[in-house]
Amino acid sequence: MQNMQSPSHLPAHRLGFVSTRFDGTDGVSLETRKWAQVLERLGQSVFYFAGVSDQPEEISFVVPEAHFLHKDVQGIADISYRSSTRPPEITHRIHELRSHLKGKLYEFIKKYDVELLIVENALSIPMNIPLGLALAELIAETGIPVIGHHHDFFWERKRFLVNCISDYLEMAFPPRLASIHHVVINSLAAAEMGKRRGIDVIVIPNVMDFDNPPAAPDEYTASIRTDLQVDPDEFFFLQPTRPLQRKGIEYALELIRRLDLQARLVISHAGGDEGGEYMKHMRVLAELMDVHVNFVSDIIKTERGETKDGRKIYTLGDVYPAADLVTYPSLLEGFGNAFLEAVYYRRPIFMNNYTIYSIDIKPKGFQAVEFNGFVTDKTVQQVQKVLQDREFAEEMTEHNYELGKQFYSFTVLEQHLRVLLHSCFSRI
Repeated sequence: MQNMQSPSHLPAHRLGFVSTRFDGTDGVSLETRKWAQVLERLGQSVFYFAGVSDQPEEISFVVPEAHFLHKDVQGIADISYRSSTRPPEITHRIHELRSHLKGKLYEFIKKYDVELLIVENALSIPMNIPLGLALAELIAETGIPVIGHHHDFFWERKRFLVNCISDYLEMAFPPRLASIHHVVINSLAAAEMGKRRGIDVIVIPNVMDFDNPPAAPDEYTASIRTDLQVDPDEFFFLQPTRPLQRKGIEYALELIRRLDLQARLVISHAGGDEGGEYMKHMRVLAELMDVHVNFVSDIIKTERGETKDGRKIYTLGDVYPAADLVTYPSLLEGFGNAFLEAVYYRRPIFMNNYTIYSIDIKPKGFQAVEFNGFVTDKTVQQVQKVLQDREFAEEMTEHNYELGKQFYSFTVLEQHLRVLLHSCFSRI
């Protein structure tokens, strides 16, 4: 891993974020906003290239084919991860889209006079194969400085391992090019990049703005439990993730079933790009267990507002403080945004001791109700104590907040980004 000293002065530059989408509450979009906020604080100008963007129109360059949900991109992916032999027509379609997207990337750079690209996951997880190829070619042709911010890799996901695009994966996910500074979010990814690609990387963990604690709940959130359909006599358990198989939500259902308490699980996010089958499974399982589960992604967005039928829309920042417990029983995480969010909003956490947590996060001293692959009677008893002993829970969450401030704050991110930008531009 690279070791560089932080410069005291950082000249202003024009930086272009690139991804399949910058929209909503997915981890990549959330973390991109944090990077952008810190970069702007450092005097940098930021712009966005994506298939969909919730950023202001004047700084967004939207190309529908950049989105992984575009029908042509999805059609390519459906065939690419089905067998080990690639039909010639798919090769042709990939290169048609690659050429189109590369031209749009050149337009983006020219329009905003972009001096450096920050590629968010589009060069690591092959959701949009033509976009990754277009980026790799453009970087090779221009030598433009690039920060490849990698949150997930194809070799971490079972569904990508059988494919007919191994040549493209080798070329672009991620590419080995001299002008790219590769950033990963955990130490295991850094080690794996070295073994698989021989690439030197920088580890920059996910962050929250711990230097500025969240505002207290206001009048707007007074009805939040009612709007989330949590009964007054129920404990509110928040599952602040998408309902995906790797999130292990079965364990949250089991916990509620085994508690001698009235509790309801609220799942904040939609299923997204990995389909709705697991959501259906959750509904069936919850009914079999006689556990109350609410899916509320329609009223939890990045900004407050109102639905078409007149219901309040809340942010995650509104929802966390109302929760009695955050459930985070994930089997696999690249880092753990929901863990940091729970720490930031001072909520107690029930969680699986997933690999990255056990290696990168837990050794720093964080406290949670943990289990190792299965829920035990002791686990259930610990959750009961957290719910019923307010002083104990407050001590735990305050301890975690102070550790978050020390290790995962915007100040820590700023130090990393100063060094990274200085290194990128010193090569020019």
